[in-house]
Amino acid sequence: LVSQCNVDAVTWVDRWPEWPAPGLVIWGPAASGKSHLGRVWRARAGALMIAADDLDHREPPELVEEVGALYVDGADRIAGDARRERVILHVYNLIAGQGGHILFSARTPPGRWVIELADLSSRLNALPAVTIAPPDDAVLGAVLLKLFTDRQLQVGVDVIQFAVTRMERSFEAAERLVTAVDTAALASQRRVTIPLLSEVLPRVAGTGQQVTRP
Repeated sequence: LVSQCNVDAVTWVDRWPEWPAPGLVIWGPAASGKSHLGRVWRARAGALMIAADDLDHREPPELVEEVGALYVDGADRIAGDARRERVILHVYNLIAGQGGHILFSARTPPGRWVIELADLSSRLNALPAVTIAPPDDAVLGAVLLKLFTDRQLQVGVDVIQFAVTRMERSFEAAERLVTAVDTAALASQRRVTIPLLSEVLPRVAGTGQQVTRP
């Protein structure tokens, strides 16, 4: 689902391997599609995928010995951990040295990561960083429709439009809403309609922010 909120990130992924640097950082809020884009790039590049936590028990050579590309999910969790910083610096140098690439995804840009290793900090801040913005109405509506369909729930366009104009504008909120609606529909043996949505929305808004837009 490509729209104004993610078109820059998608364009950068499609641009690979013609990146101007050994890596790229994609950052944005939770459940915004960063990991999905990461998996798309991983498949194209034949990259190994790791989470920041994996750096606690992996060494640089084993992370790059079979592939020349790496996808690091949750990369902002590297910051402030001496071992993770050391490992990723060595991994970066090894991959860059053989002409490979690293894709980092995180919730914040590298400039906000409190990196202790100066060499690592300078390398990360030199990488192009592209953000995924909160979804616009078109993407949010499409995501809601997909989430409902995945749960085998039939919903009308009026239900989607009603939700989009009243819910928090985030993918995470869409997941919470669809889960809550599915639970309510199953418990009451009702179809997913605007009245049901009206009952569920205030409860879901308690974990986020309910917003009504014109």
